[in-house]
Amino acid sequence: MTTYDDADWHYGGDFPDDLPNEAGATHIGMFATWCLLTGFAGESVEDELEPLDSREITPGAFLMTVLDEKFVSDDLTADGNAFAVAYYAGQNEDSRYLDDYVDAFDTTADEIYRVEDSWETYDVIAERIGARFHEWMDAGRPQYVVA
Repeated sequence: MTTYDDADWHYGGDFPDDLPNEAGATHIGMFATWCLLTGFAGESVEDELEPLDSREITPGAFLMTVLDEKFVSDDLTADGNAFAVAYYAGQNEDSRYLDDYVDAFDTTADEIYRVEDSWETYDVIAERIGARFHEWMDAGRPQYVVA
């Protein structure tokens, strides 16, 4: 099993003192939720998606509670994992997803934790993720998304 990201890696490190630990999960939860709601849910989570489908729980809160603060390869299907490696993990851990996230919310990498964990946030970033996914598919599913 591969761990793509863990909220603890964020709030356990150089993290703003004025934010709750949950703020370290928002950017992770947004990508994981897009994957899960797009049909890439692995067997380990496919029966737990109702709170996301109904938007009863935010993406970051889902990551913190249901996914135990972690986004791992077992959460996804093989196709979901291929896209997560290409876009979220990136070549040499150079994530195109984080670039898109920073750009979408006109923030900096140091300030990404201040983006609100909301469905409005999800709707903005989900559009970008979807576009990147289609570009990736059209390019023949390369190992990594570049620029």
